[in-house]
Amino acid sequence: MLSENIFLKILSKEIPANVIYEDDLCLAFHDISPMAPVHVLLIPRKEIRTHDLIGEEDVTLLGHMHIVAARIAARLGITEGYRLVVNCRERAGQTVPHLHMHLLGGRDFGWPPG
Repeated sequence: MLSENIFLKILSKEIPANVIYEDDLCLAFHDISPMAPVHVLLIPRKEIRTHDLIGEEDVTLLGHMHIVAARIAARLGITEGYRLVVNCRERAGQTVPHLHMHLLGGRDFGWPPG
């Protein structure tokens, strides 16, 4: 079972986070358990439980999140490459029931992942 939605608590400022970007559509903050030297979580303000529940109305939001991710990567100096990860449901590793993107960088990554 997916854990409670801690991201909604971060969005509502009930729980503190090391926020590095915020606008009307999304919020980005450093992961508290980083898997790389740079590990940022990017979450939409809109509550979407998982990737397969996105709809046509979310096209602008998702495009915006990708642009924000690229800007954050540049700002954090991971210009040699980075990885964006979106896990969909528990079997893929999603642990919080809120769509989110992992921005990982600062080291080499292998393929295939996982």
